[in-house]
Amino acid sequence: MRQVTTTVEVATSHQGLIEVTQSIAAWLDETGFGEGLLTVFCQHTSASLLINENAAPEVRSDIEAYFTRVAPEDPDAYIHDDEGPDDMPAHLRTALTQVQLSIPVIGGRLALGTWQGIYLFEHRRRPHRRSLVLHLLGD
Repeated sequence: MRQVTTTVEVATSHQGLIEVTQSIAAWLDETGFGEGLLTVFCQHTSASLLINENAAPEVRSDIEAYFTRVAPEDPDAYIHDDEGPDDMPAHLRTALTQVQLSIPVIGGRLALGTWQGIYLFEHRRRPHRRSLVLHLLGD
C-alpha cells in the first residue's frame, strides 16, 4: 500500500462549473497507481466540488441557474457581506454541495461513469486561484 499527494491549482475567471477531470486524470497517470481511492479536497469556503454530467452543456447552465435561485445575491437577505454581495451566497452554495470527493481508481483510471466529470464549482464572481488537494491511497 502506497500513498501520494499533490495540490492542483485552478484559476477561475467567473462563477460557474469548471471541469477539472482531465487535470486530475493526468496526475493519476503520472503516479503509476493501478488500484486505490482518490480523495479530492477543495481548500475553500466559497467554492466546492461536484461530480456531474460532462456531455450536455445545458446541465451546467441549469445547475448554475438553480443555485442562483436557491442562494441569490440579495443584500437584504444576509448579514455577512464582508467581501461583497456574492460573499454569503457563495458560502451557502458551498454548504449545499461538498468540498471533498472520494473516487475509486480501477485499472489506473478514475472509476467515473460514462457521462461523469469532476467539477470545481466557483461561487464568487471575481477571479480566484483555487487549490485542490489530491490524496491517492493504493497500489
